Amino acid sequence: GRCGGYTSDIADSIIWASGGSVAGTPANANPADVINMSLGGGGACSTTTQSAINVARANGATVVVAAGNSNQNAANFNPANCAGVITVASTNRNGGRAYYSNFGAAVDVAAPGGDVRASASNGVLSTLNSGSTTPGSNNYAFYQGTSMAAPHVAGLAALLKALDPSLTPDQIESTITSTARAFPATCSQCGAGIADAAAAVATLTGGGGGGGSGD
Repeated sequence: GRCGGYTSDIADSIIWASGGSVAGTPANANPADVINMSLGGGGACSTTTQSAINVARANGATVVVAAGNSNQNAANFNPANCAGVITVASTNRNGGRAYYSNFGAAVDVAAPGGDVRASASNGVLSTLNSGSTTPGSNNYAFYQGTSMAAPHVAGLAALLKALDPSLTPDQIESTITSTARAFPATCSQCGAGIADAAAAVATLTGGGGGGGSGD
């Protein structure tokens, strides 16, 4: 909801999105292959959240999670510290760790997340809505955060799943991390590197590329 939500609500959403059964809710006719979770808070991964993630993974859904924006160890934030997710840190325009990005062993990979301190255009152009209390017109704005980084990886996971529907969540994660490009600037404890869509897709298509601009 606009002012937050209960852990149980988020857990039900994870289960339902992946095609699982939620009491009192019609079945999802179009189960998601990838779930992006640009959300989080402090504390350990709850049993409720972990159980929901486990259900989603069993249903074949890859779960991608923002590492958090507190410039702290992601191990202290959930669902970034949950098991079986792809936790994403944020890089700035130079390819180093964004000043706000969480870090640590819980992080699997990084992606562009923006830094709007000097200029809004250094953020990630994001879709939103002009309404404040009711829906308005669709529009765009520059934002920063690991919430902007995670969807880059979720989109890449979707590309891989579309190319090979048999891929499991673990296989998708290993493909993304094994093909990540090296950081061109300092990004300590930011995972395997910056997600490289061209290189990851090439592992399935047999094409060349990868390790270049990372676009």
